Amino acid sequence: MKWTAGLVVVAALGFSALTGCSSGPAGQDGGPPAAAPPPAAKAATFAVITHAGSGDAFWDVVKNGAEAAARRYGVTVNYQGDGDPARQSQLIDQAVSQKVDGLVVSMANPDALKEAVGKAVAARIPVITINSGGDRSREFGAITHVGQSEDVAGRGAGEKLRAEGVTKLLCVIHEAGNVGLDQRCKGATEGLGGTVERLQVDVGNLADATSKIKARLQSDASVNGVLTLNPAVAVAARDAIADGGSKARLATFDLSADVVAAVKDGEILFAVDQQQYLQGWLPITFLTLYRDNLNTVGGGLPVNTGPGFVTKDNAGQVADLAQSGTR
Repeated sequence: MKWTAGLVVVAALGFSALTGCSSGPAGQDGGPPAAAPPPAAKAATFAVITHAGSGDAFWDVVKNGAEAAARRYGVTVNYQGDGDPARQSQLIDQAVSQKVDGLVVSMANPDALKEAVGKAVAARIPVITINSGGDRSREFGAITHVGQSEDVAGRGAGEKLRAEGVTKLLCVIHEAGNVGLDQRCKGATEGLGGTVERLQVDVGNLADATSKIKARLQSDASVNGVLTLNPAVAVAARDAIADGGSKARLATFDLSADVVAAVKDGEILFAVDQQQYLQGWLPITFLTLYRDNLNTVGGGLPVNTGPGFVTKDNAGQVADLAQSGTR
């Protein structure tokens, strides 16, 4: 797979307890009584709070990564998601009141979460941001951000679509107010160098999304490219193109088993891969390192998990992993 940004590879953590022994019971060898073993350290509890709506396959993979890391390191992860920024803020407040040992937050709407994240930082709870809001992460007091540069990824997608002959592109946005999606469309506009129109759909109503994309393509035959920003919406766009008899070329952000299969079959040109499993795994790794050894990662810069590109050439390698919920 061709990578356009660096990827941090984190070695697995290993911890061993040192124990001591005496040559005999206290007093038999003239030595002091054997010290009592230290009390076992309290297992850490980390909260992962994202802007995910229910049933979003992308975030299921993030959750899988976080929970796998929790099992690996013997910590507890409480995962919750809500697409409403106000309710997401409430979930953060609840985690702070529960005095969790670390907090992982996606910031699709940073301004709406600023106060809640600030309360966590004030309570000395280490915060790691993921996926969205990376440009505000340091400002909010997070110790690092894990994700991809949406501008860079968007430009890469636009350049690849231009190479495929796309001159007029429909950029389909599935979450209103998500700054990361706006950055993707802006980047695609720069990379394409042609006309880019935006279409708002609801990721919670894919049938309606299919109808809207189909109608837009039928109303303007000059639109010869579609870029979706979510794997479920990509499948809806594929169906819209087929049902409407359009010749538009389709590409998407992010993976699912259906998207990988469609790339393999030539129905989707490529998928921009930000490796969301790592956006679950790495923050739990980093919080464990911070708690046990005060380590921080990134040096004030984001830890990039992408972008990469899944194309027909490498989709077969990724297919089984996508089916297993790790890609």
